[in-house]
Amino acid sequence: MFSVEVQHILKAYGNRAVVNDLSFNVNQGEIFGLIGPNGAGKTTTIRMMMDIIKPDSGDIKIMGEKLTTSSKNEIGYLPEERGLYKKLSVIDSIIYFASLKGVDVQTSRERAEKLLKRAEMLPHKNKKIEELSRGMGQIIQLIVTIIHDPRLIILDEPFAGLDPVNTQLLKEIITELRNQGKAIIMSTHRMNDIEELSDRILMIDKGRMVLYGDLTSIKPKYRNNSVLVEYEGELGDIDGVTEKRVHNKATELMLDAKTTPQMLLGSLVRKGIAVNRFELSTPSLNEIFIKVVGEEHE
Repeated sequence: MFSVEVQHILKAYGNRAVVNDLSFNVNQGEIFGLIGPNGAGKTTTIRMMMDIIKPDSGDIKIMGEKLTTSSKNEIGYLPEERGLYKKLSVIDSIIYFASLKGVDVQTSRERAEKLLKRAEMLPHKNKKIEELSRGMGQIIQLIVTIIHDPRLIILDEPFAGLDPVNTQLLKEIITELRNQGKAIIMSTHRMNDIEELSDRILMIDKGRMVLYGDLTSIKPKYRNNSVLVEYEGELGDIDGVTEKRVHNKATELMLDAKTTPQMLLGSLVRKGIAVNRFELSTPSLNEIFIKVVGEEHE
């Protein structure tokens, strides 16, 4: 059974289809990246999954059924628009939101203290929300999102405004939740974070699917005719190499249409160059995103 199953959903405002015949599924125990440019329909899709707005047509199932009050309690939702009561203390905020999901005070307090400790926030539990930094407040927002132990977690722009330390902490917690068997849908503009964390992705543009699947299957389809090499010696001019791009320790050699990686390797060996690393280069998700969305907008 899928954690989420979306079939042919459509949402239009006037003559504009914001989400147009979109279908996908999300498995338990995976991080699913939902990506696309501004206005692509990501947040509208999430709001339909949460039953905040209704699709004009199509079908959405959460844990194998239409969304009900009980299945809503299986979801933890971190919206892009954050909201905590500034005058409440950290611990009281968490307990209050847990009570809305039917968690008793003792259980929520125990879970809160455990999560605060994991997030290195336990010393701040009696501070008011307004006394926290933005990053600390966002960590508390995540704890509020997962305090009721949901099976499905939906995170809309979870890293917005976070410093590198809190970003890394959040990534570690998200990965731990995935390893506990949770299904996690993560929507963000930050392609490097999606690439680092996601098991599968869905890229949408103008409300339609443009890429869907795991990155190990997607990336080779967008591979340039180029090779990453680390070497000792002087490259000089090499037949078939049209451009050299330096990336940290490695150099990317762009090949012309007639030159294969095997031919290049033979040329390097014949020149007496010691090759320590030789691999086909694959584009980053950001490069694929720019290429695909650019083609869609031409």
